[in-house]
Amino acid sequence: VSFHIKQLNQLKKLRLNQKKQIKIETDPNQPFLPGQASIYVKTWGCSHNISDGEYMAGLLAKQGYQITEDMTEADVWLLNSCTVKNPSQDVFVNHIKDAKSQNKKVVLAGCVTQADSKNSQWKGMSVVGVQQIDRVVEVVEETLKGNSVVILDQKKVATEEGTKKKRKAGGAELNLPKIRKNQFVEIIPINTGCLNQCTYCKTKFARGDLGSYPIEDIVERVKTVINEGVVEIWLTSEDTGTYGRDIGTDLPTLLWSILKVLPDHVMLRLGMTNPPYILEHLTQSTW
Repeated sequence: VSFHIKQLNQLKKLRLNQKKQIKIETDPNQPFLPGQASIYVKTWGCSHNISDGEYMAGLLAKQGYQITEDMTEADVWLLNSCTVKNPSQDVFVNHIKDAKSQNKKVVLAGCVTQADSKNSQWKGMSVVGVQQIDRVVEVVEETLKGNSVVILDQKKVATEEGTKKKRKAGGAELNLPKIRKNQFVEIIPINTGCLNQCTYCKTKFARGDLGSYPIEDIVERVKTVINEGVVEIWLTSEDTGTYGRDIGTDLPTLLWSILKVLPDHVMLRLGMTNPPYILEHLTQSTW
């Protein structure tokens, strides 16, 4: 009880933490019961975004929330957006309008709101950032209470043990619960962001600079999903060819590490890369 009172008092401060980009607006009169709601999860876009949506659904289900495909019956709509093409962004905006017209509570996620966080179309709405998907339960619960929560900051990890130096992380941990769209296919993000500055690409504003997961984390995830019955694994990111450049390794080293634990019956697929980087590894990455 004391925790909830303290939390409510903190929320009433209506503060904006610029470093972490967390903004909370509260409605203390809104009733709330944790885990007693149904959530409609809709994802647009690439395999990385699909994986994020699967993780968020898994986290919510673990907390007791019912994941439903019936948007009319859902208490909350979790809309996970894609910013690559205008049509997908337009559909995302239309879903927001539909949710408002039905008086649904809405949580926004994905690249659109991350890249364009100050857009008036989602002013006053809850937003969870692309590197903060592991906090989706927190955001949903505050939204159910009638509060508005925005969490957009990047995750950082120490570059060396015992030092204060930090680098951009790949994102949320890979060992989180998941609800896969296909129970036999696992999508594993190996890094986020890229090294380019393409003027036509808005995704850069959402996913940012390169941030790679350690090889051991990825291999451990591979072993876990194989034990869960997965027979096809997709390695994904905005540019898989750049994997590891920020942590002193590379894509071929990762692939050979995975092959050591990959059974013959499991297919491994590598997706989304830019030619300048993958061509450097072409000889090592073919067998």
